[in-house]
Amino acid sequence: MRRIAASGAAVLSLALAATACGGDTKTASSGSQELKGQTVSVAGVWTGVEQKNFKKVLDAFSAKTGARTTFVSTGDNVSTVVGSKIEGGNAPDVVMVPQVGVLQQFARKGWLAKLSGKAFKATAANFAPVWWDYGSVDGDFYGVYFKASHKSTVWYSPQALDQAGVTPPKTYADLLKAGHTVSDSGLAAFSVAGEAGWPLTDWFENIYLSQAGPKNYDKLAGHRIKWTDPTVVKALTTLGKLFRDKALVAGGGAKALQTDFPESVEQVFGRQAKAAMVYEGDFVGALVADQFHKTVGQDAKFFPFPAVDGGKPPVVGGGDAAVVLKAGKNRKAAMKFVEYLATPEAAAVWAEAGGYISPNRKLDPASYKDDTTRRTAESLVKAGDSVRFDMSDQAPAAFGGTQGAGEWKLLQDFLRDPSDPAATARKLEDAAAKAYQKD
Repeated sequence: MRRIAASGAAVLSLALAATACGGDTKTASSGSQELKGQTVSVAGVWTGVEQKNFKKVLDAFSAKTGARTTFVSTGDNVSTVVGSKIEGGNAPDVVMVPQVGVLQQFARKGWLAKLSGKAFKATAANFAPVWWDYGSVDGDFYGVYFKASHKSTVWYSPQALDQAGVTPPKTYADLLKAGHTVSDSGLAAFSVAGEAGWPLTDWFENIYLSQAGPKNYDKLAGHRIKWTDPTVVKALTTLGKLFRDKALVAGGGAKALQTDFPESVEQVFGRQAKAAMVYEGDFVGALVADQFHKTVGQDAKFFPFPAVDGGKPPVVGGGDAAVVLKAGKNRKAAMKFVEYLATPEAAAVWAEAGGYISPNRKLDPASYKDDTTRRTAESLVKAGDSVRFDMSDQAPAAFGGTQGAGEWKLLQDFLRDPSDPAATARKLEDAAAKAYQKD
């Protein structure tokens, strides 16, 4: 993770001072209709429940400003889709970018407009400095992180663990031990979503952060150490202990490779349970509540991803940043929308709908609809600058964010056959070296 330079911290301090001295950080007054007749087109990865809830935010902005809003889903390949739209002359005004590496790529290609002073001041006042850092490239501010994710949560069925006589583990070794106890009771321990690839990167990152430590995590995230480093091979070996054990993974690796993320949650919380636990971020809660009609905090609970080999429990985060494209047709309205997303008012709309946490520290925790989500959000906010952003999201898209390529594909191959961690590390380094050289 890139750390904020002293000059960046000083700029933030000045921005905060300006805000305290009366700088105007307010959005348009309620019902001002100042953007009536204008349209803001927004693109993002969200589908299903997440898209439905984000549209509530769009509707709130429309009611506030009079602007018309539209949304289009890009799917996981954000970089490719947005690039095609720019080339085709139909670029959206705003993109919700889910990867730091893609944001950096867009900025260095000259696709992004620098955000307004109002957006900058609101971010300085409402967010920990780390989120400003992730939204900046070469000292210029391009992205407001509207939605965050806490990717160090293991979700479980309390009924399944109770039946097996298992309590939430504190260490990775105890996690595997508990998994075998669950398996012996007749239910697979883990449902693993291997179909897309990105959940596998999250598995690796949590193990690596805890086992190798934050300094090595930062180095690997910036490709300042190679993927052939012994710490990487060790983490892959640790992950491989889970992947190779058919008693732990529902259906084994072959079945996991055919399991997408929603299905992985369904295998634990659906009508016919096939596993007791599923590792993924806080957003699991939204699927549990909205698609499987279970009560979060009662039918579905989580425990923190456990510490590995004596390390500290990891706190890996992610998020979606709102950026403004130069090629969009309505720069003014787009900038107003991003300014709005920097406010706790906008965050509260989705928080009240559920399936969402915000890095905005000014958001009232009471806005969250359940105690479990509230606890997750408060944990992420309190972590402040110690949060480590999803490593694959920091990489160039060709390596860390493309379906069927780079890290996603190579970890899928590793799930299929985890017998040679060193060989996988070499392949990861080859792919990373090519991607970082092009970036």
